[in-house]
Amino acid sequence: MPACLLLLLYLSHGLIPPIGSPLVPAILFLNFRHVFVLTMRKTKVLLIGAGGQLGSELTQGLWNLYGIDNVIASDIKDPQGVLAEGRFEKFDVMQRDKLFEILKKNEITQVYHLAALLSATGEKDPRWAWKLNMESLLFVLEAAHELKLHKVYWPSSIAAFGPTTPKQETPQDTIMDPTTVYGITKLAGELWCEYYFRRYGVDVRSLRYPGLIGWKTPPGGGTTDYAVDIYFKALKEKKYECFLAADTYLPMMYMDDAVKATLDLMEAPAEKVKVRTSYNISSMSFCPAQIASTIKKHIPDFEITYKPDFRQAIADSWPKSIDDAPARKDWGWKHQFGLEEMTADILKNLAAEQK
Repeated sequence: MPACLLLLLYLSHGLIPPIGSPLVPAILFLNFRHVFVLTMRKTKVLLIGAGGQLGSELTQGLWNLYGIDNVIASDIKDPQGVLAEGRFEKFDVMQRDKLFEILKKNEITQVYHLAALLSATGEKDPRWAWKLNMESLLFVLEAAHELKLHKVYWPSSIAAFGPTTPKQETPQDTIMDPTTVYGITKLAGELWCEYYFRRYGVDVRSLRYPGLIGWKTPPGGGTTDYAVDIYFKALKEKKYECFLAADTYLPMMYMDDAVKATLDLMEAPAEKVKVRTSYNISSMSFCPAQIASTIKKHIPDFEITYKPDFRQAIADSWPKSIDDAPARKDWGWKHQFGLEEMTADILKNLAAEQK
């Protein structure tokens, strides 16, 4: 059989010729040519789920990196606040054809796919949470493969861990037995990301976020969102009723560090990205009593009460602290904010915004 036909036969079945085969140099040439063509395309970014807590701030980070004209934010809702200042596409990510249309029309090279139902919200409608979280990811991965996108970013979560996962300094590779549909979709999604990387060469990257805390958008239905809501209530009402017990430790991260970690990972050379499921990432761990104590240093008459609800069981199944040594070693991750620094920054910004 002629070498060209044999090469096509291998490639059409997604196979790689064995080491030593005379076809290997041809494949290396084709891969080099493909990479060269891709790198000549100007970076154009589509961020799906931009209306969420992380999405709006990550959009601004991408504006700073690539320019406002080269980033398209999208969501199923109309743009709010700062998102209205840039390019925006209102669409439902479950519309596969519309997704492909937007990608082609705008010559998109990178996709950040953040749209999902979170842990507490997902438990109210598990089947829809599975459908939305998983099908939308597969649509994006299919598009990345078929349209030869440069990179894809998809977030995982500590929700992918479970009750038998080691709770302290949870390692990168460990037992993963999630108890929520959100966590199940994150674990399954990690494996799909790795599959598309190994099977099709899609450069998909991911972080296992801890609880994310910011002040620019209200909480969005996650179990760790008490650590967002508490600051709003502290300034406005001087009190907060927490849905978790006082000593419930969870790994957390300030939004500024989350955006930094995401962009650092996506800008890292491909050879430095050793983990193709999802990287552990963390910066601090604390409990509601500790965050309340730091708030009282700024608002002395602040009071907190505790009334655990169904989210307590979710929190109890998650790690208390995270070992993110691989991220720090592979691509140089470093956090900037601890609990004290974060509290001071959030209260300062919220107070200024309310004036």
